[in-house]
Amino acid sequence: MTTPEWAPEREVTAGLAGALIGRRFPELRGAPVEGLAAGWDNTVFLVGGDWVFRFPRRQMAIAGVEREIAVLPVLARRLPLPVPVPRFVGEPSDDFPWPFWGGRRIPGRELADVRPPDERRVVLAAETGAFLRTLHDPALAREAGEGLPLDPMGRADPAERASRTYDRLDALAARGLWKRDPAVGEFLAAAESWGAPGGDPVVVHGDLHVRHLLLTPDGHAAGVIDWGDVCLAAPAVDLSLAYAGFAGAAREALLAEYGPVPVDQEAAARALALNLAATLAEYAASTGREALLAEALAGIGRAVG
Repeated sequence: MTTPEWAPEREVTAGLAGALIGRRFPELRGAPVEGLAAGWDNTVFLVGGDWVFRFPRRQMAIAGVEREIAVLPVLARRLPLPVPVPRFVGEPSDDFPWPFWGGRRIPGRELADVRPPDERRVVLAAETGAFLRTLHDPALAREAGEGLPLDPMGRADPAERASRTYDRLDALAARGLWKRDPAVGEFLAAAESWGAPGGDPVVVHGDLHVRHLLLTPDGHAAGVIDWGDVCLAAPAVDLSLAYAGFAGAAREALLAEYGPVPVDQEAAARALALNLAATLAEYAASTGREALLAEALAGIGRAVG
């Protein structure tokens, strides 16, 4: 069998995490360690009930870990929603060759797990729009953008994203998880001829999807996590969440708070939204994450709607 692209190259268990943390940070030695989440690039643990530690799972995630350590303290002072701030930084050593870090926990549940109906996402969407307006401020790019790469994954290129989406949709259809939609096919065919949006790059989260927006128990935005893909890019890279995560009045609320979105930015955002939703659906189906699968499949429809 082919190894899944999200398979870890180095797996950190709770026991290993506790040992690594205890050796480097005596004040946390002996604190309980429990698994909190795992993604493509990082394994995450809750330590002592208060601290969240992120350990890379793949070599290619190391640069992102280093960017988080450098940039998140600057962003946290400027953004209207909580973001993780590294408080404990573990340098590479003989017992673990990659950097890792821990910061205070941001309470909340992933949008993908909560799955509120679209009509109950209006306030959340407005808060997300205000957050993105601040994040994408050109002044913040001048302050925090030094050293950040320019769209290293090519996520603002709609033609590139479209070409990467066909196989994922085919895989979902073959498993009977997604019924082919002519509107999606027409959108992808058109997107293959679109160019990347113009304008100056801004600081972007880089991977802003339904797992990375946290909600409070009453449905407000609690924070934005997992900044390993933070970079300079077109605003469309983050605005993809407006099209995969929200629809109808909720999307209108997000865009009203954010401000005008040029046509080329919207096109690129929709293309990335479709690609991310298809990718998350394939990942969720392969790892048994039913809530994420349902949310991602809904995101496919929202992206072209």
